[in-house]
Amino acid sequence: QVHLEESGGGTVQAGGSLRLSCAASGYTLGMAWFRHTPGKQREFVAFSSRSGNSVYYGFFVKGRFTISRDNAKNTVYLQMNSLKPEDTAVYYCRLGRSWGPGTQVTVSS
Repeated sequence: QVHLEESGGGTVQAGGSLRLSCAASGYTLGMAWFRHTPGKQREFVAFSSRSGNSVYYGFFVKGRFTISRDNAKNTVYLQMNSLKPEDTAVYYCRLGRSWGPGTQVTVSS
């Protein structure tokens, strides 16, 4: 089973930016980002195929986030711009059935 580790979370003011990283311990295929806020269902954020040719985003992203990856480093990134307070959540990366422990993103108004 691949081990995943997210990083890059933190607290930022509304309108600010953060870049999340997810490093995998081994070979990666399609990787995705999800987020979870207490009291809500886990929400799909973004997906990238290994080649990067297939990229999908959750409906709420609306051009604000960009998923990218560096296959040489087995790492996927999530660049988040124009952050809103409603983006506050724990962000997780997923590869197959493996999940990372998550990284907290807090957006203050």
